[in-house]
Amino acid sequence: MRFRFLTLCLCALASLLFVAGCGRYESSSFTAEIDEPNYRRGKDLLRQGRNQEALSSFLKVVEKRGDDAPESHLELGILYQQHIKDPIAAIYHYRKFRELKRNSPQSDLVRQRIDAATREFARTLPAQPLDNQMDKLDLLEKMDLLQRENLQLKEQLIGVRTQAVNTPRPVSVPAEDSGEQLAPLAIDPSQSPIAAAPEPLPAINVVTSTPVPPAPEPAPVAPTPTASGRRYVVQKGDSLFAIAKKHYGSATNARVQGILNANRSVLPSAAALQPGMTLVIP
Repeated sequence: MRFRFLTLCLCALASLLFVAGCGRYESSSFTAEIDEPNYRRGKDLLRQGRNQEALSSFLKVVEKRGDDAPESHLELGILYQQHIKDPIAAIYHYRKFRELKRNSPQSDLVRQRIDAATREFARTLPAQPLDNQMDKLDLLEKMDLLQRENLQLKEQLIGVRTQAVNTPRPVSVPAEDSGEQLAPLAIDPSQSPIAAAPEPLPAINVVTSTPVPPAPEPAPVAPTPTASGRRYVVQKGDSLFAIAKKHYGSATNARVQGILNANRSVLPSAAALQPGMTLVIP
């Protein structure tokens, strides 16, 4: 009898313990997360700006409910990212939220938060790999733009060269030995000794009625040396600069122009200089 009584007592005690355990499990399973006292307290602490205490409250909810606390994981991720400045812990809690609530409307927003936290963590690294990659992409875009601009400039340059080849060039006076080039000289016919020569007079009837034939036209007047002038016969390979340097010791534009002006009758321009010409050196 005593053995049977003890057996019945043990069975009754086991039944009571089983019922009590089931009651705790059911109350924990069927209680919504947002109705948890620690969750509500954490939200109130957030509104008061007491972030560290709110963090502790949400951690208690996660510890109690395990994998049935996605909203607490989300709140913890925001706290770690924005207030605690711990991007690694924020990424962990964000990922737990997406794992526990795959079809949540907030899933895309949480994924963006994960990307932002990843960039924040990368900035703390010495090499800053993400920034370097972004800089590399910017450089590649700039290089591509510069290559396109370079190609356009080459095409424009080819067009300009083609137009220059097809356009006739004006004739210029060749350069002298000294490397300088005289500007084209305008010749005034009124200043030429030939043009200034007097026109022949018409025939005049004297005593007889026989007409006097017209006088022949005077020949061109050759340059005559002035009181201070000298004569020089142009040699092969001479130029006005070389002649001026030979007679004056140095060749300047003014002296070359003086020789040219003194010999206008036989030398209309510097390009007309020929061996054998006799020049007056003023």
